[in-house]
Amino acid sequence: MEQLSGNFSHDCAFFDRQLGAGKNYDILARNVHVGAHRGRIWCIDGYADDTTVERIIAFWLTLPHNAAASSVDDFIARFVTFDEVSHSAAAPELTTNVLSGKLLLLAEGIPEGIVIDAKTVPCRGVEEPGDSRVLRGAHDGFVEALVRNTALLRRRIRDPRLHLEGLKIGQKSQTDVVICYMEGLADEKLLRQLRQKLEALTPESFSMGQESVSEALRGGRGQWYNPLPRIRYTERPDVAASCALEGDILLFIDNSPAVMLLPTTLPDFLQEANDFYFPPLVGTYLRLIRMAVLLLSLFITPIWYLLASNPHALPGALDFLAVEGEVHVPLFVQLLLVEFLVDVLKLASLNTPNVLSSSFSMLGALILGDFAVQARWMVPEVLVYMAFVAIAGFAQPSYELSYAIKLGRMTLLLSTGLFGWWGFFGGAALILLITATTKPILGKSYLRSRRKIMLLRRPIRKSNT
Repeated sequence: MEQLSGNFSHDCAFFDRQLGAGKNYDILARNVHVGAHRGRIWCIDGYADDTTVERIIAFWLTLPHNAAASSVDDFIARFVTFDEVSHSAAAPELTTNVLSGKLLLLAEGIPEGIVIDAKTVPCRGVEEPGDSRVLRGAHDGFVEALVRNTALLRRRIRDPRLHLEGLKIGQKSQTDVVICYMEGLADEKLLRQLRQKLEALTPESFSMGQESVSEALRGGRGQWYNPLPRIRYTERPDVAASCALEGDILLFIDNSPAVMLLPTTLPDFLQEANDFYFPPLVGTYLRLIRMAVLLLSLFITPIWYLLASNPHALPGALDFLAVEGEVHVPLFVQLLLVEFLVDVLKLASLNTPNVLSSSFSMLGALILGDFAVQARWMVPEVLVYMAFVAIAGFAQPSYELSYAIKLGRMTLLLSTGLFGWWGFFGGAALILLITATTKPILGKSYLRSRRKIMLLRRPIRKSNT
């Protein structure tokens, strides 16, 4: 049934079947009287706010038995005290509203269903994200509830030009997404592109939150071989508010604490919230350190392998790079083996209980490293350089970028181990080519610095304040 029939008993029976009242233990259905109108309500246990629903029903019980309404608007104005209320005659829309946690009321003599948004969203408390902590500044973070996330943003931007456009995607999941932007600062062309992309998404379900949406958005672009991240995420409301005021587009997805920041360029991943909570000189220093660590973690092990493989060609000042003693396993194999072992330790620590995770990581690294050296599988120099690149991966605020660097480093090691210096330069040229041809989800350039955009927009922001 696409539209309500207008027959109260028939429509009530339809929604009982559609929602599984009496079969699904969490679907609550109850007959009520609203003045002279017979009525029936449906809601989801655990979603509906018990206190609000009780007050609504208590108000209906106080109405005189001869109180009647002539239309749906008259009914809402006289008998519904809750602010967030809407009405519709479309049966699929009403069903989706109930499954979204809202309360549905059908009243005899009223041709449309009345939807009351008296729900409470189950979510954890607002706390600082574990992967982007700051020494100073706010220590709150986004949660899995969409309404609370938008409220955290509104708390920081009290400007009527902040727009939040709601959409639903996924035929089965009916996932709520919100496009957030500042009118007059965000690029209208990019906004139209994002709306068109979201409306054209065909998957039936987005059960994995932002990851499902990001994969669907970049699915048509191809480039499966490209590990570089094309979407930046944040779980910090202060970062999201700052990006919105700089003209970025924010994409909120229900059931996800991470907010997408669009458009995204490569220099954006080198920024961190701590950079802005320190004086400009200190923040610039930290950002330069992060850039240097990125380049070192990409090139240090391939270059050391080339130099250590030819110890006779080293000048006297670089003799410390040579490997002393007999090497039983080729250095090339040792470096790749430790790359895999580092990832094994990371995966093991993720699946280890919190009480044991820190001790397991330390013991695992020490035992594996010590026995590998004693068994002559590896030389100490390999462990030192790989320990540096492992720590350098955590210096990047983006996990996606750190793994892209790791895959690039492994590609350089493979090409260098097979073809020497020619392989090193060929691998470096391949990485540069992939980076230069990376297609962002929104916008044209992946390498364009955001500093130019900020300088162009600074007078606009100043005049608005």
